[in-house]
Amino acid sequence: MAERKRNPSRGPIPGRGPRRSGKHDTLLLRGGRVIDPASDLDEVCDVLLSRGRIQSVGGSAQAGPGAEVLEVSGKLVVPGLIDMHVHLREPGREDEETIESGGRAAARGGFTTVACMANTQPPIDTSGMVRYVLEAAERSSPVRVLPVAAATVGLKGEAPTEIFDLRAAGAAALSDDGNFIKNSEVARRVMEYARMAGLTLISHCEDSYLAEGGVMHEGYRSTVLGLKGIPAASETAAVARELALAELTQVRLHVAHVSTGGAVKLIREAKSRGLRVTAETAPHYLLLTDEVVADYDTSAKVNPPIRSKEDRDAILEGLKDGTIDVVASDHAPHCEEEKDVEFDVAAFGLVGLETTVGLLMAFLVKSGLVPLSRVIAALTVAPSTALGIDAGRIAPGQLADVTVIDPDLAWEVDPLSFASKSRNTPFRGTKLVGRAVTTIVGGKIVYQA
Repeated sequence: MAERKRNPSRGPIPGRGPRRSGKHDTLLLRGGRVIDPASDLDEVCDVLLSRGRIQSVGGSAQAGPGAEVLEVSGKLVVPGLIDMHVHLREPGREDEETIESGGRAAARGGFTTVACMANTQPPIDTSGMVRYVLEAAERSSPVRVLPVAAATVGLKGEAPTEIFDLRAAGAAALSDDGNFIKNSEVARRVMEYARMAGLTLISHCEDSYLAEGGVMHEGYRSTVLGLKGIPAASETAAVARELALAELTQVRLHVAHVSTGGAVKLIREAKSRGLRVTAETAPHYLLLTDEVVADYDTSAKVNPPIRSKEDRDAILEGLKDGTIDVVASDHAPHCEEEKDVEFDVAAFGLVGLETTVGLLMAFLVKSGLVPLSRVIAALTVAPSTALGIDAGRIAPGQLADVTVIDPDLAWEVDPLSFASKSRNTPFRGTKLVGRAVTTIVGGKIVYQA
């Protein structure tokens, strides 16, 4: 395994790749199945990387003397994966995760770029905090880290942040993730400023009044377990309001972690009317139902909660037809003391950077539920489009960010082997097929299995 530093980037994402010792400035990926959903490319060919950029794609490339050659026959060569929804916990909760450990987890999972949410302690709500994240990533992360800045001061939903200052400092998007902006007038003002600043607003859609005190999906299972439920209407009501304000303001809106069929229906209809809206879900909403918490398993306690089979099936259909654009991990690390407690008081969240690719390959692609090209698009060109960054493509002149996936590699989820500082996953012991084996950032190998 190789893990090395890199220089973060922002906005339209160019930036230097990671520093790596050694004499090779040119890397040839030979004989892999190259898949680039942005250009509908799917063929066995070579990819030549040099001086941090993709030099050529197709045929049998000539690397020249002194180049490093990586034989990738039988493997998938795809644009560097992008996870647009992670929590790195720094500053404030370095016991759970740091920018360094989260960056290493991302590299092991095949991600070359991650967008980190603003709900740190203190939150990323000033230009100084944005610069702090970028500088910390410069020092320690092997992958590109894009800070998502808070939409409101202190994540309190009372007043917009200095959005133009945040953009100038390097913020990639805006979000109060973890909180819904209850005041619709404040939400409107945030959207108007975000549109003028050219930033995407990532919305955590949950009516907090409906969800208050809930710890899992409201339904038959919550009744049997005696746990207070969070109704699906808490999400659909919030999505409806955000879509109405997005139509009013013409902001570029991204709906985070969609968990309900009702939200999928609303987003599909909004897209049909031409709204500038994108949406994401996470692997646990695609694969699990609320039955996973039948034995009070706190590793499956997440926000929004894992919902019914009907919701899961609707989200799967939304991913297949493009209503759901993006799959993101919503990587939310917690220390053992926050999870190994009663279900009611356990923290919400699970880690996902190191399991996302394997879960999607094993349960969606191998099973034939979702085409491979659609899954790759949801991890590459779709998040780059949602964020408005120049990434997620394999083509000459593009940044040399590439992920190599072994589609047939069998492995078992072992949280003790994670690079992440946290272990909270409901997929412990799950047998998977398909895994990222090489992660390349700026033409440099930052992880190799």
